[in-house]
Amino acid sequence: MSDRLRISAKNLGEFALPDLCPRCAWIKLRYRLPYQIFPGIFSSIDSYTKKVVHGWIDRHGTLPAWLAELGPIDGYIDPPHHSQFQLEIPEYGILLTGAPDGILRLSDGAVAIIDYKTARYTEGQDRLLPMYEVQLNSYALMAERLDYGRVTKLALVYAEPVTDRAVAEGAVSAEGFAMGFSVSIHPVGIDPGILDPLFQRARELYDLPHPPSGREGCEDCRRLDSLIAGFGDG
Repeated sequence: MSDRLRISAKNLGEFALPDLCPRCAWIKLRYRLPYQIFPGIFSSIDSYTKKVVHGWIDRHGTLPAWLAELGPIDGYIDPPHHSQFQLEIPEYGILLTGAPDGILRLSDGAVAIIDYKTARYTEGQDRLLPMYEVQLNSYALMAERLDYGRVTKLALVYAEPVTDRAVAEGAVSAEGFAMGFSVSIHPVGIDPGILDPLFQRARELYDLPHPPSGREGCEDCRRLDSLIAGFGDG
């Protein structure tokens, strides 16, 4: 085992996807890639969603109706910054990091961890569910080891923009316009046993001195090879 591997809960989750490309994963583990810009609007919407939920709890002491199935609750814990939510996995030389979107204190003394997704709740999301399940189970492991409480519920909360024409026509005001969201909840099972094989796989891949072969048909590999060939021509 070489130096410590730092990996986020979401990136660990990518190792659960059936179409993972080993070559791309090796590069992502070892290097900070250029041009990897995540649209800031999604972070802004997630942040706004947290403020809406926390503001409602502060005023009413309960969850909004569209989250009620996660309760009853006693309150919430302000989600820690990723610099404060980290866990050493010494048997694999891994530092696991993350930043849960929501931590709810349940009335029975346990906690629920939720992750907001600004996306349509469709069957197309099923392909990413293994990644999200690992992400949330990683948060559960970290929360319990870091004494945030016993985790008994995990859930994905999908906020889907409501874009019907009839709704849009009534959304205009003097200041601009508003967009509403409908919410769907997808419960995630608690299964910490899914993490160990992924820790091991990430560790083994990271320790390879050279990148392994890519997955057949990987579009990112094709683009990378084209880029490398272009530099060679110069």
